[in-house]
This record gives sequence, C-alpha cells and structure tokens, in this order.
Amino acid sequence: MSTHDPGGIGAGGEHGDEHLASSGRADSSRPDTYMPGAVLEEPAIVDVADVRPELANPELVDAMVAPDRTVHARLGEPLLQMQGVTVQFGGLTALDDVNFDIRRGEILGLIGPNGAGKTTAFNAMTGVYRPTKGQVVFDGVPVGKLKRYQITQRGIARTFQNIRLFNEMTALENVVVGTDARHRTSVPGALLRLPRHRREERDAIDRGMALLEFVGVGGRATEKARNLSYGDQRRLEIARALATEPKLLCLDEPAAGFNPAEKEALMDLIRHIRDDGYTVLLIEHDMRLVRGVTDRIVVLEFGRVIADGTPDEVTSDPKVIAAYLGVPDEELAAQDAAKDPDAPGDETARTTEGGSGDASA
Repeated sequence: MSTHDPGGIGAGGEHGDEHLASSGRADSSRPDTYMPGAVLEEPAIVDVADVRPELANPELVDAMVAPDRTVHARLGEPLLQMQGVTVQFGGLTALDDVNFDIRRGEILGLIGPNGAGKTTAFNAMTGVYRPTKGQVVFDGVPVGKLKRYQITQRGIARTFQNIRLFNEMTALENVVVGTDARHRTSVPGALLRLPRHRREERDAIDRGMALLEFVGVGGRATEKARNLSYGDQRRLEIARALATEPKLLCLDEPAAGFNPAEKEALMDLIRHIRDDGYTVLLIEHDMRLVRGVTDRIVVLEFGRVIADGTPDEVTSDPKVIAAYLGVPDEELAAQDAAKDPDAPGDETARTTEGGSGDASA
C-alpha cells in the first residue's frame, strides 16, 4: 500500500486521480449518470465488485475515503479549542468555564456521568448552542457566529445519540446527501444538468459507494435506511458524516445499544477512521470502549472539566472515580490535602454519591 500522511494536505489525492483514470469517467460510452438501480432492479445484497470493480481493493477504498482538505493545524497541534466556554439556560449553568482542546490526528474521549454536560459541549462545538461566555476556535477560526451549515463546510461533522437518517431513502442516497456539503453546483446548473452537476453527481455516487464499503455496509447500498439493522444504521450515519469530508468527526454515543461483538467492530472502525486521516471526538458511556480506542480523555462533571489525560491517568484519578462511583466529600478533601498539604480546603465540594444530577446532557 502506498503510504501517505494521515490527514495531510491533499491526502488521497494521488490515489483519487488513479481511481478517476481506472473508473472510465473519460469513456464517452459511460452514461452521464450512474445509478445502482441501473444494475440492480430490486433492493438486494450488493456485490460491490460487480457495481464498481475497483472498490474490491481495500487500499483504493481507503485512499478514496481519506480527507482531501487543507488543514492549518499540524499533526499533534490543537485543531479545536474550547476557550473558557460557559453555556447557561436561564438560571442553569450547563457548562462552566470549560477549557480543553482536540489535537489533530487523535481520538479524544469526552466522558462524564449522566448530565455532566457532554452533549452540551458537543452542541456548542457544532453550532447548536452559542456559548454564553468564551468561544470555540476551530482550525484557527472562531465558530461562534457561524451558521450550522457553515460549520459543516469548515469541517466539523457529527452523529447523534438518536439515529437521524432519511428512512425512505436508500443507504447510498443517504450518503450522497452528505457529499452535497462540498458541491458547488448552482440551482440553475442542477436544473439544466450542466457538466459540473453531472460530474459532481458521478463523484458523489462513487464516493458514497466507497464510504459504504469503508464502514462495512457496502452490500446494503440499495436498501432503504429503515430496513437496515440497528448496527448498520449506526454505521450508515457515520458514513454520511464522513461524506462531508470533515476535518473533525464527532461521534455522540455511537455504541449505544450495541452488543460486545458490535462494540469490538466499532472500535476497529473508529481506529480505521483515525488511521485514514481523520481526527475523532467520541462521547461514550462504555469505559471499556473508551479506554480501548482513545488516545486521551477529558472528563466533565457538573459542567466542569475535572480531568484531562491518557486513559490510564484518567481512570485512576480519584476525582473521576468519585464522579462515577460516589465518594464522601471528606474523603475526597483528604485525598486532595495529601497531594498538596498547602492547598486550601475545597469549600465547594459536593457529595457525589450516585453521580451528578445536572440536566444539561
């Protein structure tokens, strides 16, 4: 396999050119539009090698899926920064002066008890909520005043706790919708089916098939989304997010409802996504999955960051254990005093038995 810098500027471009040459797009005998329905009259299990022979090559699929975006942050440098972010809903403070960053090329886990503020942080990053104070900076640009579609175009894509697919559209059509974030065709151009529109349509279908194969549901390309299994619907949602060619992929509890075998497969997929050049943010309750797949973990409790470090550092932190299992405040204060005898007592300590009760997430 040819090597390329994961997430590097133009990653996959060389292989994409090879794909364009091998796919026969320059061949005038190929129809202006290619649709799986022209090959398969009824929804069925699709042999991807029959539909697009080059997609039988996993290395070419990886190269086609690799992001081809200009990223200003270098590998290991902050790609997204939460700078003193506070989010309030009336008298409720969901996030309180939150500071952390997501570094390019890593898988970052964002964890915490129910109601800790994880999804609120997620929504602040993706434009669903605007911070009351502080700002979110993505690849050097504050995103607080951008509309959601503009944030998507800048390179942040997300999935949701509750699956949100177009149920009456096929799996391939769902992914093709995601590719529209990068298209430049005007409405008149689409109506008149000008050459740019036809070219972008062909590219969208090719990339859509590659993404379905990449996440493991290529054989279900012509199935309606509502007919897919729960696990395949989760994978389809990830493929649709990747279709926007993000710099940062945000996954909100992607393993919810999965059995152990499905979780293992999901861990492999997340690693594969990172290895193909993407940066990943993962919200998840399953600590075994988080420890097994992340490079670094940030822990929230009551809307505040209480830990930031490697999986081993975070899972052995007394404050994190207390947040999940419940430890009397006196014991927690004694542990802090043992670490730093000169530190003042924590007058804001709260009993954490039973976890947190913030309703923010």
